[in-house]
Amino acid sequence: MSKFLEQINSPEDVKKLSVPELKELAEEIRQFILDSVSKTGGHLASNLGVVELTLALHYVFEFQHDKLLWDVGHQCYTHKIITGRKHKFGNLRHVEGISGFPNPGESRYDQFAVGHAGTSIATAIGMALGEQLANKDEKRRANKIVAMVGDASIVNGASFEALNNLGLIKRQLLIVLNDNSMAIDATVGAMAKYLSKVRLSHTYEGLRKTTSNILEHMPVIGKSVEETIERIKKGIRMALPASQMFESLNIPYFGPVDGHDIGSLIQLFEASAGLNHPAILHVYTKKGKGFSPADQGPSKFHSTGPFKINGDTVEPHSGPDRRNFTTAFGAHLTELAEKDEKIVAITSAMCDGTGLGEFSKRFPDRFYDVGIAESAAVDIAAGLARNGLRPIVCIYSTFLQRAFDQVFQEVALQNLPVVFCIDRAGFVGSDGPTHHGLMDIGYLRMMPNMVLTAPASDAETKLALEFALSADKPVVVRYPKDVVPLKKFVKAACAKPFKLGKSVRVKRSKNSAATIVSYGSVLTEALKAAKVLDKDKIEVDVVNGRFAAPVDEKIVALLKRGKSVVTVEDHSVACGFGSAVLESAAAKGFSLNAIRLLGAPRRFIGHNLRDAQLAEAGVDADNIAATVRKMLKA
Repeated sequence: MSKFLEQINSPEDVKKLSVPELKELAEEIRQFILDSVSKTGGHLASNLGVVELTLALHYVFEFQHDKLLWDVGHQCYTHKIITGRKHKFGNLRHVEGISGFPNPGESRYDQFAVGHAGTSIATAIGMALGEQLANKDEKRRANKIVAMVGDASIVNGASFEALNNLGLIKRQLLIVLNDNSMAIDATVGAMAKYLSKVRLSHTYEGLRKTTSNILEHMPVIGKSVEETIERIKKGIRMALPASQMFESLNIPYFGPVDGHDIGSLIQLFEASAGLNHPAILHVYTKKGKGFSPADQGPSKFHSTGPFKINGDTVEPHSGPDRRNFTTAFGAHLTELAEKDEKIVAITSAMCDGTGLGEFSKRFPDRFYDVGIAESAAVDIAAGLARNGLRPIVCIYSTFLQRAFDQVFQEVALQNLPVVFCIDRAGFVGSDGPTHHGLMDIGYLRMMPNMVLTAPASDAETKLALEFALSADKPVVVRYPKDVVPLKKFVKAACAKPFKLGKSVRVKRSKNSAATIVSYGSVLTEALKAAKVLDKDKIEVDVVNGRFAAPVDEKIVALLKRGKSVVTVEDHSVACGFGSAVLESAAAKGFSLNAIRLLGAPRRFIGHNLRDAQLAEAGVDADNIAATVRKMLKA
C-alpha cells in the first residue's frame, strides 16, 4: 500500500491532504482497485473513472450527515475504500466480504442498496423533501444532498420523471451527471448524441477553460438567486447551447467540466454547497482511466472475473473450457437469424452481456440497443411484432422487472409473438441480491397468453428458441449466468423438440419410489441427486419440466397416482415452477401430501459463488437427495 492510501481510514483523513497530495492519492487508489479486482473480479472500468470525482465529493461534503446517493451503484469502490472498508477488499463480492454495490448494512455512508439505474434523482428528491419538512423551523442542520448519476442512467425514463419533479425542491440538491459516454456498452440514442455534441466541442484543455469559466460564474453566498441564475444562463449558454435542454426544464446547469481535475472539482462542489436550489453539474470522465486494456475496451472490463496483469496486457485466469448459456444463446440466435430475416434483437445497454455481439455485427439493421430503457425496449418489440416481425428481447431477469407493466399491457394483453430471452435467471453469484433473477417466473406466469420455458442444456437452448420463434404468442426463455452442462448430463430425451406444455423424462427407474421434477439448468443437480440416491438403493425418476406455463398435466398426474414428487428450480419457491404444479394439483383436487418444493426461500441471499447460493437455497444434489429420503421415510 502506498504512502497516502495507507493513512486513509475515513473521509476526515482525506480532508487533511492538499490538492497535489489528493492527486497522488487518486493514483494510489486506482492501482489499489486494479490490484483488488484482478484477484477477486468486479466492476473495473467504471470505478477507475470516478476516483477523482469521488475524492472531491468527500473532500467537500460531510457524508456522515450529508447524503450521497448512487445511480448504478457499481461505481462505489473509491467511496468504500475511503469510508473504512479498504481492508475488506480482499473478499470483494465474496462470501463474508463486502458487496460490490452500496449497502447500508455495511456503512452509515451508504443510503440505499442499489444496483439498478435511474433511481438516485427521485430518491434524492424524497430525501430533500424530508429534510425540507424537518427543517421548517431552521433549527436543524440542513444536510446537503448529492445524487451521483453515471453510466448513462440519465437516459432512463425514471431519471427524466424525477427531473420533471425537481420543482418540488426549495433547497440545495446537487445532481452530478458523470458522463463517460458509456453505459455497459456504448451509450446510444438521442440523449447520448446530445451529450456527445457537448463533449466533441471541447478538447481536454477546452474542458479546463470551461471549468474556470464556470467557477467565475458560480454564485457567491448572499447573492440573489434570480441574479445568479441569469448570470449562469448568460455565461454558460453562450459557450454551450446544449445546456438549454436542462435549462428548459428550469434546472440550473453547469458544465461540462473535467472530472479528473480534482482541484477544480473541489472548488465547484464548495460553491454548489451554498446553493439553495437544485442544480446539475455535468462532469466528463474517462471510463477505464489509468489501465490501458480497460481504457481501450471498457465494455470488456465493465464486470470482470479475476485476471493476471502483464504490463499493459491481461491474461484471464483459467476457467471452464465450455461455453456458458449466454454464449450458447447468442450463437444459436445468430444461426437462426441467418434463415429468418424477420428475426430482430433488442437489448437495453447490454449487447455483450446478453450474448448479442456477433448478432449485432452480422445483422446491424436488425439489432437495436435502446440504452438503459427496459420499458421502451418491450414497447418497441410490441410495435415490431404488430408489424409482422419476430422480436427477441434480451434483458437480464432482474432488469426486466422494470418493464412489468409493458410486458403485461403491450405484449401479453395483445397476445403478440414477442420472445423474451431472460439472461441471469436465478442466482447470479458475486453480484448478489440486487441482481438475482428469482422473480421472473412469478410475475410472468400470472399473465394470460404468456408461455414460460427454461432450457437445461446447450442443445435445449436452441430447441427452446426454435419453439419460441414458431409460436403465435409471447414466449419466455430463461437461463442462468452459468456454464452449460457437460455432455454426460445431456440425455437423449433433451434432444427432443419442445412441444407446448410437455415435459421430458430423462431418467426412468424400474421401481421408482419418487420423481424429481426440475425446471431449467438445475436438471444437472437433479440427476446428481438421483445418482446419490442410487447408491442408497433408492430408485427415482427424473423429469425435465421444460414449461412453467402451461405445466405438463403428466407431472400433476403423478400426485394422483400417489407418487412422491420433489420440484426443483433456480427461482423463488413463492410463485415459481413448483408453485404452478401445486396450484394445478390443488385445482384438480389431488392430495398435496406427497409434494415438496425446492427453491429460493423468501429472503435475500447475499453475494457468494453461485454453487454456494444454490446449496444455501437447498437446490443442490445433496439437499435434493435428503428431501427425497425424508419424504419416503415419512
